[in-house]
Amino acid sequence: MSAGKRGALIHGGVANNLKVYIDWVECEVFEGDDAAVGRLEGVHGILVPGGFGERGSEGKIRAAQFARERKIPYFGICFGLQMAVIETARNVAGIKDASSTEFGPANNPLVGLMTEWVQGNERVQREAGGDLGGTMRLGAFDAVLAEGSKVAEIYGGCHISERHRHRYEVNIGYRERIEQAGLKFTGLSPDGVLPEIVERTDHPWFIGVQFHPELKSRPFAPHPLFASFIAAAMEQSRLV
Repeated sequence: MSAGKRGALIHGGVANNLKVYIDWVECEVFEGDDAAVGRLEGVHGILVPGGFGERGSEGKIRAAQFARERKIPYFGICFGLQMAVIETARNVAGIKDASSTEFGPANNPLVGLMTEWVQGNERVQREAGGDLGGTMRLGAFDAVLAEGSKVAEIYGGCHISERHRHRYEVNIGYRERIEQAGLKFTGLSPDGVLPEIVERTDHPWFIGVQFHPELKSRPFAPHPLFASFIAAAMEQSRLV
């Protein structure tokens, strides 16, 4: 399995205990073939994990679109958040050429390379190809959640710290247009510059996070976002 190129489809089955069935799918199968998207019929949750590069990205965008339109629980992690933002930009906000500079030059770079950010009380600056780890944003960073948001409810508070590993970030300059299209920026860096979490308020469970919650999850102590996502998939299984 290559997490960078695949997504997970979750089927919920319930006996005395919840049993989760995972189907790993190469996202490229959804590119250029409408019939292939039919493979998503009947799933109870879609998870698009972290990754890099353009390969498979259009398939992940289509998976996010399917989840949004069909009201299926969607969990986007890192790259999965970025593809959900691009999907909303293209198909709801009308920014047809929305893209990421990771894929090349873009007229509307909804996602771009970071060159500076705040860590603790200091502003960190990097240059691509520099000798300080390039532009990799790595380690634990704080975030502030919007009051009344689903993620604040899941965490039980509005101040969190999560572990990151990425170079590209959603462009805050497009916030107004994306939020008008229904995808809310409900988690931001403390300085309000870097989007950390997005969610849809018109959807039962649609959340994307820039960080990696799997790094703080354990078999018998799951991260609250994973526990909530599985609960949403379980509820979805009762509706179909």
